Order: sequence, then C-alpha cells, then structure tokens
Amino acid sequence: MTKVSMTVNGRAVSGEVEGRTLLSSFLREGLGLTGTHVGCDTSQCGACTVHVDGNQVKSCTVFAMDVAGADVKTIEGMANADGSLGVIQQAFQDHHGLQCGFCTPGMVMASAALLAENPKPSEAEVRHHLEGNICRCTGYHNIVKAVMAASGQNVRAVAAE
Repeated sequence: MTKVSMTVNGRAVSGEVEGRTLLSSFLREGLGLTGTHVGCDTSQCGACTVHVDGNQVKSCTVFAMDVAGADVKTIEGMANADGSLGVIQQAFQDHHGLQCGFCTPGMVMASAALLAENPKPSEAEVRHHLEGNICRCTGYHNIVKAVMAASGQNVRAVAAE
C-alpha cells in the first residue's frame, strides 16, 4: 500500500492505495464520490470521465498513484458553490439530455472539457467530441441540444440524427 494525495474538487485528500488501484476506484471507494460511474472498465463508454489538471481523462484507465499531486475534478465538483446545478448540468436537465442518467456524469464532464477548449462549438464539433462517450438511451439529440444551450447557442438549429 502506498499513500497518495491529490486535490479533488478543490479539497486536499489522501488515501492508501495498491499500485493497481484505478483512479475511478479511488474516487468511488476511497473517497465515496460515486458520481463517477464505471460502465465498462475498458475505456469504451466514458461514464468514468473526470478532469485531471484540466484535461479530460477516463478514470478507469489511470492509476490513482499516477495522479498523485494532481488537481482532479469530478461531477460532484460541477455544481455551483451554493449547491445548485452548474450551467452544463442545468442545460442537461432543461433539454432532457439524460434518461437513465448512467452516462450523464461522463457526458457532463466531457462537455465541460469541450466548452473549456471551444466555448462556441458547432453541432458537428459537439458530436465529434462526445464520440468517446456512450449513451444507450437518448440517441444523443438532446445531449447535443444541452451542450449547445450550455454554450449559449441556439438549440433549435440542432438536427436529429
């Protein structure tokens, strides 16, 4: 066991991990942050997406030890300081960008990474960026609408595919 320390959602945390402990497991089991979902363990679904030092990362592919000292942001860190939904989360709610909700944390985190890099993406850019995240319910139309709305753009222009 090795002690690992990092900042998660603005709070300094530490814990004992085995060398093989994945970041997703450390977040969920070690810190009780269960908003980061694990859907496949093979980096195919994107449900475990978090930000590490501002970069979008699938946490089921990273060892917790490898992010020691890093700044990690999870879905729990996306809310406003008063606990209300953040802009992207609110857009997902307003535009029905979720159904069962399993993929939603990863979709929100991926969307936040896109909007940080490109504040006014085109619909095609949104769709391309979210290709690494799988939703088995929505068909993506409303997810794209939500991301476009979060970017302050017209959601009526989003085409169904």
